[in-house]
Amino acid sequence: MNPLLANLLLYGARRSIFGARTMLSQSSIPVIDVSSLFSSGGADRTHTDGAILRAAATPGFFLARNLPRTVPVDRESRLELLRLFDLREAQIRPLWRKKFDASHANVYRGWFPLQMGFLTSKEGIDMGPDVAYGSSVVRADDPLQEPTPLPDESALPGWREAVGSYYLGMVETSRALMHSIARSLYLAEHFFDEAFDRGLSTLRLIRYPPRTDVEQAAAADPSVWVVHEGKRHYVTGAPHVDSGFLTLLAQHGVGGLQARDRDGAWVDVPSLEGALAVNFGKVLERWSAGRIRATEHRVIGSGEPRMSIPFFYEARADAEIRPLPMDAATTSFEPFLYGDYLWATTTQFVEFKGMERLRAPRRAGRSGSARDCSA
Repeated sequence: MNPLLANLLLYGARRSIFGARTMLSQSSIPVIDVSSLFSSGGADRTHTDGAILRAAATPGFFLARNLPRTVPVDRESRLELLRLFDLREAQIRPLWRKKFDASHANVYRGWFPLQMGFLTSKEGIDMGPDVAYGSSVVRADDPLQEPTPLPDESALPGWREAVGSYYLGMVETSRALMHSIARSLYLAEHFFDEAFDRGLSTLRLIRYPPRTDVEQAAAADPSVWVVHEGKRHYVTGAPHVDSGFLTLLAQHGVGGLQARDRDGAWVDVPSLEGALAVNFGKVLERWSAGRIRATEHRVIGSGEPRMSIPFFYEARADAEIRPLPMDAATTSFEPFLYGDYLWATTTQFVEFKGMERLRAPRRAGRSGSARDCSA
């Protein structure tokens, strides 16, 4: 029997034994105690690996709880990061990306203001690895590796330090989850580490204000209005599948995030205090030959402002993605550089549209010049 299938069957047979570690939320999204992922091993960690694999293969979403103290997911830590939205417009404007202010140099990192009349209605900032690692991860010749524009320290004392600590906590959690996935796929535990070493991961702070442009948006796209559980809602985050590997989302008390179940129904992803919503992206689905599922999701509004803090765990720009060892003979996709893929997909989103030509592809040649993340 296929080892992966055997592992899934074993998990199903033992589910009642370790059900205390895996619960179902009211929306049927699994809630998984991930504390054992940060230990050296044992039966508890094996059980958690099985729960994560099952969540990754079916709903494609789960809530991770009982994270280490080094991962700042408490309410106070979120509020510290979200202080950014208290700044005046004059303090935010210097952070705008080039798309929104042509005089600015920053293309990929920085602030995206609210745009009216689109299916997605949000504002916020994208921050890169330099907020944690400094200038060592910055390159002048690649917009994906540009420095992140940040507000003056005097405007938000202590904020930059909090951002750096949060970013490192998300890296720690993402690495532990990728180790779990590697073990479940019968790969070496650290198989994925090299690809993600000081990669392109993005920490995003988002505000979804109550929509005032619904009629304008509906004229362009009537799907802005949806009915969920008998109530009419407007969409504020368009349905999409994340493009990368792994997303960790801290929600801030206001619901609205929904995942599309395998039967096509939209399911609420609860906002559980102290937990992170985890979902998977298209590259990981492709890399795992479909064993891990990327799940479509959206955000609906109810008239309340909504804040969220997603962290997108991304590989290095020069990491080459190629079929896993056990799939090399049967998987058809050609190896590609993650930076090329990320740029091509990201620039299709409304807040990046029009930036496509600002980065040339760095395709890997057969010489093996790109660092190989399958090693």
